[in-house]
Amino acid sequence: MLDDQLPNRVAVIGAGSWGTAIAHTLAKKNMEVTLWARNESIVNEINQSKCNSKYLPNCLLHPNIHATTSLQETVDGSPYVFLVVPSAAMPQIVASLQSFAYSPMTIVHAIKGFIQPNEDRVSLYLQKKLAVNEQQIAVIGGPSHAEEVVRSMPTTLVVSSPSKNTAHKLQDMLMSNYLRVYTNPDWIGIEIAGALKNIIALSVGMAVGLGFGDNAKAAIMTRGLAEIARLGIAMGASPLTFSGLAGVGDLIATCISEHSRNFRTGRLLGQGMTLKQAVEAQGMVVEGVRATEACLRLASQYHIEMPITEAVAAVLFEGKQPKQVVSLLMDRDKTTEMEEWVLSSENTSWRFV
Repeated sequence: MLDDQLPNRVAVIGAGSWGTAIAHTLAKKNMEVTLWARNESIVNEINQSKCNSKYLPNCLLHPNIHATTSLQETVDGSPYVFLVVPSAAMPQIVASLQSFAYSPMTIVHAIKGFIQPNEDRVSLYLQKKLAVNEQQIAVIGGPSHAEEVVRSMPTTLVVSSPSKNTAHKLQDMLMSNYLRVYTNPDWIGIEIAGALKNIIALSVGMAVGLGFGDNAKAAIMTRGLAEIARLGIAMGASPLTFSGLAGVGDLIATCISEHSRNFRTGRLLGQGMTLKQAVEAQGMVVEGVRATEACLRLASQYHIEMPITEAVAAVLFEGKQPKQVVSLLMDRDKTTEMEEWVLSSENTSWRFV
């Protein structure tokens, strides 16, 4: 029987791997889920065979999922709409949603990127384009490969919203005996961490492709997290978020897993493929590429130093070889690990700034 505290039906926009896994998770909680896909063949396969073989092969989906290519049918009557599409698809999707959005609707996004051309965070973009208030928006983050979630493997998520009630409602909707969900009030930090971790995953993949070992991977992840936190704090995030599930947790999962298309793309680049070849080999959107462009512009805007991101950009957009940029990173001027601590004017003691 349906839990009285849960909605009767929900909408999920995006039938890629993570969107399908979220739809499956919600359906297992006895909610009727309408799942939007752009591709008619994916819709037919989900409805007829309860499979999405392109994105989640060998996984049987819950019968409570109904797929459609109609956005209006997807959102009609759903108090919760989950947006799980590539950041590049957002402007078109949101433009269509403008005709269907209604005031009680809560929009939950799991989008790991910024919206160009202004590098908007997703929540800000939704507020501007759909004329909803921030209390109606929530974000999902954390280390959560869809391939493991859909197979009921232990996973942790974090949800955030300016509305505490919304965050707690989502916690109830998603939580199960294999999916543990935490709340975090810092929706800004969760959005930024989710977008920037893909850049670091590209760089770790390059290091692996070059044949480097665990020392290099650990160094890139650690210093990469420092870059993410620097920009995130400048944009209004809490530093604590970057030591949590959306920060270091998602970073580790994305940087070390074969499930991670950003890691796999970086590895192919390290092995000598061009960017076009490496992206085409994934067959799916590689968010880290767009995020790198956005991040460089934001770093310039906020006057934040991000050497790893600059190195990734040099490989992606300037034609430099991964080995070249490794040398440039290693030969940088010496500095302290904790940039917030500097030597006193007498150079005899440290002080925090």
